[in-house]
Amino acid sequence: MLRRDFLRLTALTPLAALSLRGHAMPVSAGMLGEQLPDGRPHQLELKAHSFMLDGKPLQIRSGEMHPARIPAEYWLHRIRMAKAMGLNTISIYLMWNHLEREPGEFDLQTGNRDFVRFIRLCQREGMWVYLRPGPYICGEWDYGGLPPYLLRKPDIRVRSKDDPDYMAAVRRYIDTIAPLIHPLMAYNGGPVLMLQVENEYASFGHDLDYLKQLQALWEAHGIRGPFTISDGLGQLQQQHTYLPGTALGLDGDTDFATAQPIAGEAPVWVGEGYPGWLTHWGDRDFQRGDYTATLRGLLQQGRSFNLYMVHGGSNFGFSAGANAKGDYSHFEPVITSYDYGAPINERGEATPDYHTFRALLAAHATQPLPDVPAVPPAIRFAAITPVAHASLWDNLPAPGAVKEPQANELLFAQDHGLVLYRRKIPAAAAALTLDGVRDYATVFRDGRYVDYVSRVQHARLRAGNRVELPVNAGGGASQLDILVDSFGHVGYGQAMADRKGLVSSVRLGAEELEDWNVCSLPLDESYIRQLKPVVGESSRPGIFFKATLRLDQLGDSYIDMSGWAKGYLWVNGQLLGRYWNLGPQQRLYCPASWFRHGDNELLIFDMHQTAAAPIHGATTLHA
Repeated sequence: MLRRDFLRLTALTPLAALSLRGHAMPVSAGMLGEQLPDGRPHQLELKAHSFMLDGKPLQIRSGEMHPARIPAEYWLHRIRMAKAMGLNTISIYLMWNHLEREPGEFDLQTGNRDFVRFIRLCQREGMWVYLRPGPYICGEWDYGGLPPYLLRKPDIRVRSKDDPDYMAAVRRYIDTIAPLIHPLMAYNGGPVLMLQVENEYASFGHDLDYLKQLQALWEAHGIRGPFTISDGLGQLQQQHTYLPGTALGLDGDTDFATAQPIAGEAPVWVGEGYPGWLTHWGDRDFQRGDYTATLRGLLQQGRSFNLYMVHGGSNFGFSAGANAKGDYSHFEPVITSYDYGAPINERGEATPDYHTFRALLAAHATQPLPDVPAVPPAIRFAAITPVAHASLWDNLPAPGAVKEPQANELLFAQDHGLVLYRRKIPAAAAALTLDGVRDYATVFRDGRYVDYVSRVQHARLRAGNRVELPVNAGGGASQLDILVDSFGHVGYGQAMADRKGLVSSVRLGAEELEDWNVCSLPLDESYIRQLKPVVGESSRPGIFFKATLRLDQLGDSYIDMSGWAKGYLWVNGQLLGRYWNLGPQQRLYCPASWFRHGDNELLIFDMHQTAAAPIHGATTLHA
């Protein structure tokens, strides 16, 4: 069973599963320690099944949010929203690939990458921090937070102590961020209570020594914990990967009685409790959850918990990940929105769950909760219709020659975007079979669109990997083009070599085609900047459309793409992410800070559209 299926079931299990049989209560509501991160050293200890802060029991009431999924301008607002809900801790992932895109090239300052600033904002607001720095995080993020450059090595084995290239990259990552994290630890006067060693490792492997080596890397930088792990209880029982001496976080489970003997004297807590859920492209609707009864029980019994997510945010750019089975089948890419059905929605509004949870938390608080912050303003804008701006086919770079298809990562060191395969074929009608499309291909013969192949399986999509090519009426050889678009890399389970592009053979009838010309089309900033405008009308799919949106006032907005097919949307050069009429998402969130007064440039690349459709601005994710 896929992890996201398994945890979905346990997340919705009634509270009857919350078990404390035979184990001492960790801390009662009347005993809650409310010590704040005040800049002085504090010590969190794991003993007697409890979290002890400066010798007093502490109930960690945590909510997860990720700086990488939130515009930096809204960090403070989201932190204050969590505090006003009644939480005392913010849990954060650090996405390694957001901080190091190329080997040794770290960016820890620009945009929403300055995690030190985010953590200091938490401290300023009187919030503790639970830090989850990876190296692997899952989180429905591209490649589970691992940098896709690792996939440029054909035989890489990630999450393994026995792969020297992987471990060298991990050491470089930890060597870079650990000196920044060290002064943030609570015992050094910072707000970080504890640090997670990897994430959900039992769902991947069983080498406990791998986790011990990761812990040792942190300790070598003076970070002495306390440490925690987080995983599904069933996986931990099967793989025996509990790291001795760490807090044991349960994901989607509340069976503390079964888990406590595994942890010994260390506390067992809810490492991830799910008030909402992730959504894939093709789901019938946005996923939600029902966590009220479970949260009520956790509060009544004084259990520490981490709500995943309290605020999800957005998978901007290429950052959305994917899930699949261990054999790479049943591929399920994650939508651009990471709203997650969380109590604080994508643009920072309090949902009905927020107010329900706030009332529960307020009943167990030792002092009144802060007022709920005002929601940032939102704007609508009237429908505008873009115009054709540039054709992909007029903006092809010089091709490279390859004998047979290869993954983009191996061929071009390309992590995301498109790739084009081109060669001559005979004029006769024939069946084209594409064995390794990752993840969506459109097929053309002599510039005419023929059909598509999708790795995603869905009732609304054509099945199979075979395309019937019509005869070339003009006779002679014709040109075959295969344009391949990628979703995010699988970030969970055993399918951790999810390379993109064409990764297997292409057959014309029974013949395997070789000797291709291949173009790299990463859709990155440099490629977009150099686009040459299209001349005249184009009837060939693969068009960039542009619109100018004039704004007299700024605010958050959801840009409605329901009239379009499948592609990408940029606002003033910022890639909001992917859209797809498969749904359920039809609107992409744009924060106010990415707009500007006056003229704004909206750029669309669509895989199928040859005629523009109107787009408009709305104030909600749902239509």
